[in-house]
Amino acid sequence: MVKRKIVKIDEEKCNGCGLCISPCVESAIVLVNGKAKVISEELCDGAGVCLNVCPTGALSIEEREAAPFNEEAALKHKATISKDRCSYCGNSDDDAPILTYKYKGEIKQVCVRCLPALIHG
Repeated sequence: MVKRKIVKIDEEKCNGCGLCISPCVESAIVLVNGKAKVISEELCDGAGVCLNVCPTGALSIEEREAAPFNEEAALKHKATISKDRCSYCGNSDDDAPILTYKYKGEIKQVCVRCLPALIHG
């Protein structure tokens, strides 16, 4: 354990929107039972890229004793994650930027090509 910066998620403030998941470069954040969670301290690089997208202010950076960031473990973890795909056309983020949104309690993804149709009907 080392003293370092790491993302902290306040479960009471978290509304489960999932907006923090995509900006996390290390894919260290997932939704568990409708709440965002850092799945492993060693996967969180503490950069805080996820902070500004949280609409409820549930994410913060704290400095505390934690497992050191493990870049190799983060790369292995990211390799096991399936790509996000647009709920409308099936594009992955290799094809177009993918945005995550929540509608009627369900988390979905939309690519920027399909976003205008989602917005305008």
